[in-house]
Amino acid sequence: MKKTLIATTVAALMAAPAMAADITMKFGHVGAPGSLFEASVNNFAECVGSASEGKIEVQTFGSSQLGKDKELLQKLKLGQVDFALPSSVMSSVDDVFGIFEMPYIIQDRDHMRRVQGAMMDKFQSAAQENGYYIVGLAENGFRHITNNVRPINTPEDLKGVKLRTPNGAWRVKMFQEYGANPTPMAFSDVFTALQTGVIDGQENPYAQIASAKFQEVQKYLSITGHVYTPAYILASDKTFSSHPEDVQTLLRDCASKTQDFTYEKAAQLEEELLGVIKDAGVEVNEADKAAFIEASKPIYEGFAAEVDGAQEMIDEVMGLAQSG
Repeated sequence: MKKTLIATTVAALMAAPAMAADITMKFGHVGAPGSLFEASVNNFAECVGSASEGKIEVQTFGSSQLGKDKELLQKLKLGQVDFALPSSVMSSVDDVFGIFEMPYIIQDRDHMRRVQGAMMDKFQSAAQENGYYIVGLAENGFRHITNNVRPINTPEDLKGVKLRTPNGAWRVKMFQEYGANPTPMAFSDVFTALQTGVIDGQENPYAQIASAKFQEVQKYLSITGHVYTPAYILASDKTFSSHPEDVQTLLRDCASKTQDFTYEKAAQLEEELLGVIKDAGVEVNEADKAAFIEASKPIYEGFAAEVDGAQEMIDEVMGLAQSG
């Protein structure tokens, strides 16, 4: 099937062996070398190249080379980039994606699979209404807090801590509720801000913490697991729909395979990278998750009050946690 999948698109061009690729696509992301983002994007690019027998080349650009998250979202619409891998920033695109900003709402990857299966139409509609198309899902992961002030055991320990967050309104509200002083900031600016003391800490999955070398400029890691953030293999709806149907199918198929790869890789990295962070001399503690869950109630209440249909989404996601 793979060999004939895009035959109608490239049959005439296959007689021209001098061309390295007949279609070239650019994939920009903010992940550093060694990050889960880099591994996921590279896996997608390799799948597309293989499945198209080299007729489609996905060129990858990490470390914000083609722009930070918000810039990449704009470049997608302008047709300057074909794919991006946004995560938390999607909650600023549409309130529907704010569901993944609710603390502790996603239990594990199997739960995320069920949410995806039941609710993907809702997320896709929200993306398309804003000019985007979700080719597939990957992962950013379960997020934990690092800082230079003190170990974080309960939300009270965050009082006054200057904490970097991604550009998402609900993440800011969450940490305000916990008592921190949250500051939205592009991922590429975080290391220097930590190093110079502009901020005290940040929150990210181990794969982002270790690949960005935050362990070199942070004293404490508190295992909170406060939010699970998916990542979105995102395209412009206009650009994606302009491709022939067989090319669209190939891209969606590779995105699905990349999700499988990403989940396996992420689970592996969670074990390996906690050790890397500890070995760098960072003091690690297990936070009191029950205290964080209790302190999170106002965030759910605010989301339900401010966003149409939010309570129904919350109930559906929580129901799917219990159905597995």
